Amino acid sequence: MAEKSPIRPTDDEARALARQLMAAARFGALGVIDPATGAPSVSRVAIALDPEGVPLTLVSDLSPHTAGLRADPRASLLLGEPASRGDPLAHPRTTIDVRAVFIDRTSQHYGTLRDHWVTERPKS
Repeated sequence: MAEKSPIRPTDDEARALARQLMAAARFGALGVIDPATGAPSVSRVAIALDPEGVPLTLVSDLSPHTAGLRADPRASLLLGEPASRGDPLAHPRTTIDVRAVFIDRTSQHYGTLRDHWVTERPKS
């Protein structure tokens, strides 16, 4: 008997599920390359979508993943939380390739994104 692949084809249904996972995400796993060692590094980060549906997070210059993103803005973001029951690997999740863009406080977009973030994450 042939085993069913867990990888879904990239069709309209899969894209809709990915958008749902992104919209529901409160946290994600951010994968970067550590510039000091060249090794992969993963951090849990808070996530919200900006008004256009692009993943948004806050980073601190104290966080190792920030140094990684400044050295190489390419990263991976894993979204999707397992349910309280069942095999965590059987629940929907998506990994998206991302490219970090740092928004400086002097940017014309900073205030809009800050206000949006606080609306989405009022305890932040």
